[in-house]
Amino acid sequence: MQSFQLYEHAATVPVESYNRQDWQRGYESLKQEFDYWIDDVEGEIPQELQGTLFRNGPGLFDRNGQRVHHPFDGDGMICSIAFQNGRAYFRNRYVRTQGFVEEEKAGKFLYRGVFGTQKPGGWLANAFDFKLKNIANTNIIYWGGKLLALWEAAEPHRLDPHTLQTVGIDYLNGVLHPDEAFSAHPRIQKDRLINFHIKPGLSTTITIYELDRSGKLVDRHAHSVPGFAFIHDFAITPNYCIFFQNPVTFNPLPYVLGWQGAGECVHFNPGHRTRIIVIPRHPVAGGSKGRVKKAVQILEAESGFVFHHANAFERENKIYIDSICYESLPTVDPGADYRQTDFEALSPGQLWRFEVNLENQTVRRQMLETRCCEFPSVHPANVGQPYRFLYMGAAHTAQGNAPLQAILKIDLSSGERQLWSAAPKGFVSEPIFVPRSNATLEDDGWLLSLVYDSARHRSDAIVLDSRDLNKGPVARLHLQHHVPYGLHGSFTPQFFGPANV
Repeated sequence: MQSFQLYEHAATVPVESYNRQDWQRGYESLKQEFDYWIDDVEGEIPQELQGTLFRNGPGLFDRNGQRVHHPFDGDGMICSIAFQNGRAYFRNRYVRTQGFVEEEKAGKFLYRGVFGTQKPGGWLANAFDFKLKNIANTNIIYWGGKLLALWEAAEPHRLDPHTLQTVGIDYLNGVLHPDEAFSAHPRIQKDRLINFHIKPGLSTTITIYELDRSGKLVDRHAHSVPGFAFIHDFAITPNYCIFFQNPVTFNPLPYVLGWQGAGECVHFNPGHRTRIIVIPRHPVAGGSKGRVKKAVQILEAESGFVFHHANAFERENKIYIDSICYESLPTVDPGADYRQTDFEALSPGQLWRFEVNLENQTVRRQMLETRCCEFPSVHPANVGQPYRFLYMGAAHTAQGNAPLQAILKIDLSSGERQLWSAAPKGFVSEPIFVPRSNATLEDDGWLLSLVYDSARHRSDAIVLDSRDLNKGPVARLHLQHHVPYGLHGSFTPQFFGPANV
């Protein structure tokens, strides 16, 4: 979410740490698809680093001279970087969704985008057209032997993990019904994948799924909550799923009449409070007196907008949720050009901790990090558990709003910070934490991220030692091209490089 120094090595970077024209070039389409060993490497790829990094994000921002109105409307492009024996192999492919294939053949947009992209022909060509193109552009996971490209408004697409070729829409062995979505923000806790589906309206239905390692459904339950809900992410603990119902309303009329995209019709209400929805993961409990249904609880917090949660955990009968919060929802204006974003005019995302006491129905919050930050990442074994270390994309400068140019590590116990910056010419993506196989310490591993280098119009895959970001990258893998700013990704210890290695 690009729209959205503590150490000497960054002291030479000017306070104004970026140039907007440099940042803009990261939103150029990448229309080629590549396969190659990455031979241009600074430093050394750790021999212990074995497996595959998968990344997803919009890669195509224009067709026949027409640009998307918002980058989130771009078609999903998957990148994989497979690590083995100190080497790495790069591959990228577009997800061949039905809409992508049709538009490639037609050479123009045939579908309206959620965030304001319209078909050619003005409002008359768009009025009363509610067909959505599944753009499969938000996240990608390998689970149950399947590589799945996710977009929260539709079903997942299955890909071949070795080639990234599209297999097709996948209903998860009957878990999903046709036209039933699967969120782009699943949470994995031990041997369970937990995910959700939102069906908004005058009231909103939240359906929660839990799948085991084989991909088999082990639990599914649905709950209705009052009001319209715009929910992108959620958090889990051993006993709860937690959702933040942001204070927004949706006026469908401009969308129906073809004047605006659906995302442009969502409006933030600063006078309303944020609702925290706490849903038991095991809503029906058995006992000697019979089965008892546990209630959904809704508490209120101060107004704000949350896209992403870092983590949540339970301690002393309270729930703690660490989240990236904004003062309000960044608006998608019909006449605006996202490449001209005025960062300084927007409030930054910042890290807050919410303390939820279900017994007395109270919520307290505390700011943990004032620096502009996004894309939080934790040790996979600590999802839903008390934890110490948190990693995020961050602005280079400590104050104000700016593109993400740095990787920030926070020690939540001591308060110590480490920050590695790619400014002024570099712009970072979400960091992915990969633990060492024999690690005994929570921060013993690597951070993997893609960095767009505007000076070369190329991207680098970087490997940071997560124990000490001050050392800088232990390996910087220079790609042969740029990769547009992405959204989310994941790492699997399985190697999905060339079959003949």
